[in-house]
Amino acid sequence: MADSRNTAATEIEDRTGSVKSLFKMVDVLECFSPTTPELSVLQIAQRTGLPRTTVHRLVDSLRAAGFLEQEASRENYRLGLKLFGLGNTALTTMPLHREAAPFVDTLAKLSAEAVHLFVFDGTQMVFVARGREGARPNNVVTTMESTPCHSTGVGKAALAFQTPTVIDRIIGLGLQRFTRNTIVTAEALREELAAIRARGYSIDNCEHEPDLRCVAAPIRNAAGRVFAAISVSGSVRRMEQHRTEDLAELAITHARLISVQLGYHPPRGEAGPSDRELDPWVRTRDRGN
Repeated sequence: MADSRNTAATEIEDRTGSVKSLFKMVDVLECFSPTTPELSVLQIAQRTGLPRTTVHRLVDSLRAAGFLEQEASRENYRLGLKLFGLGNTALTTMPLHREAAPFVDTLAKLSAEAVHLFVFDGTQMVFVARGREGARPNNVVTTMESTPCHSTGVGKAALAFQTPTVIDRIIGLGLQRFTRNTIVTAEALREELAAIRARGYSIDNCEHEPDLRCVAAPIRNAAGRVFAAISVSGSVRRMEQHRTEDLAELAITHARLISVQLGYHPPRGEAGPSDRELDPWVRTRDRGN
């Protein structure tokens, strides 16, 4: 009997140790970001608060698994391509990719502008889908596969509904200037995020690319958490103030439709889409009549 108890206790201890090691590995991976793509063992230890010997062991394990790659200097490490493959699989198989496709296409047709769908990965916005059908020939279409949160419509739409801790972390990564309109101070960004929460959509007023204006709305999962955003973008020559407001309403509607398709149930008192709205092809047909 005593041997059985000792064996069980050992198994529990082993599992606990494995879980702790897993979380430490995640902490190591989360040290890397677009602003810090390469890090040394010492830098990782400073960021995680773990002993250098522990970090060295974890880094070796992650490198052997393909999650980290060692630079030619052998002093720095960067995220490995295996993570890219896993991330790409996650994006292409997630319900959002499947459920949002018809709404992305329909929004592109109704707006006659470029439509983009991005997911918030905890640090930046990652590209999922693009709609261009119906866009004007001279339309400005972004080709970035990932974008910062503070300077883009999709980024601000998603960031506005995150916890204060997440917002603080994004600010801590640095607010890089891309154009003269980019928000680069923590105070200004927090004020902008508060305004977005109040009106329900964000505006990128040439903050990431010159001559590109966009409006974006947040998308919620079944639990009600904002994890993605959809945007309509085009040249400032076409997207004047009155048209921006109309396109914002379209973006909000389609973001809500996608959220409902993903299992989100708006709380009582919040306007939800009708059965007719849930069919994007009906809206397209009606607009054409």
